Amino acid sequence: MSRTLPEINTLDDIRDILNDLPGPDDEAAKAAAAREPQLTKPEGSLGRLEELSKWLCTWQGTHPPRMKKPRCVVFAGNHGVTAQGVSAFPSEVTYQMVANFRSGGAAINQLCKTFDIELEVCEMALDVPTADFSKEPAMGDEECAEAMAFGMDMVDGKTDVLCLGEMGIGNTTSAAAICHALFGGAAGLWTGPGTGVEGEALGRKTAVVADSVLLHKPAMTDAIDVLRCLGGRELAAIAGAVIGARLLGVPVLLDGYVSTAAAAPLQVFAPGALDHCKVAHNSLEPGHIKLSESIDKRPLLDMGMRLGEASGAALAVGVLKAAAACHSGMATFAEAGVSGKSDHE
Repeated sequence: MSRTLPEINTLDDIRDILNDLPGPDDEAAKAAAAREPQLTKPEGSLGRLEELSKWLCTWQGTHPPRMKKPRCVVFAGNHGVTAQGVSAFPSEVTYQMVANFRSGGAAINQLCKTFDIELEVCEMALDVPTADFSKEPAMGDEECAEAMAFGMDMVDGKTDVLCLGEMGIGNTTSAAAICHALFGGAAGLWTGPGTGVEGEALGRKTAVVADSVLLHKPAMTDAIDVLRCLGGRELAAIAGAVIGARLLGVPVLLDGYVSTAAAAPLQVFAPGALDHCKVAHNSLEPGHIKLSESIDKRPLLDMGMRLGEASGAALAVGVLKAAAACHSGMATFAEAGVSGKSDHE
């Protein structure tokens, strides 16, 4: 049965959807759980690969799991808060990197080629940065809803797994502010070097995060308002894509710190909203470990990466392909004529 996406005009439409998300496919999960012990290996010997194959079935709504059509979407946006000197690079770099993506010269291009992943790059009004959230909300209600609706529309229901990534100078400041607002603690726990700021510049970035959360606290009545006040268009689009994927039965790989921070408001607003998502890798951005713990996600990989642009998510596609291949392709004990586990000690 084909599924369609609802029309989005305001953030209240988003709230309504989050309050009524579809759940897992229990039949597909049961089928995966029934097959796994029959495969020619000691139970549990493939570790997290076993968990991942079942997770794919559960959220794809099918057994065996599919991994022939992975897709990667990278959303790019510019942030007004860069006027506060929070980044080591100017906003022009966002334009330049988008051009690099389109010409095939970035890391994400090579990773997508390696793992046969379809890549789409989406520019989010790069010539109109979001408002400087150290002075006013980054987005209005309709602007944020529009960005989220755009992200939802970028989900293809035929996709086997969706990798979500971003490009946007200044967006680690946005991510840190979102995390600080959602989960508390000192602003410094969430604020890292991003593009390479250090020393006095890092102190300034941390102060911007702390002061901005205090500024908007009265207006942030829920986690969706946190995204509106402190996020960016590309972060809102990632959050929208996560929702669209849930509605269309597509599992999601979140990339690093920024992508995970973009999705976190959904989990805070509606616990369980990210059950169809995995955090692909542990970013070196210092707040990412704490963020993953805060939303109860254990990253699949730890490769010392902090690039963004969905690079970690694309790399993790290889792990998902391995999980699906083992679950689907291995012989059972009966098929291979291999004796199963003895009943006696």
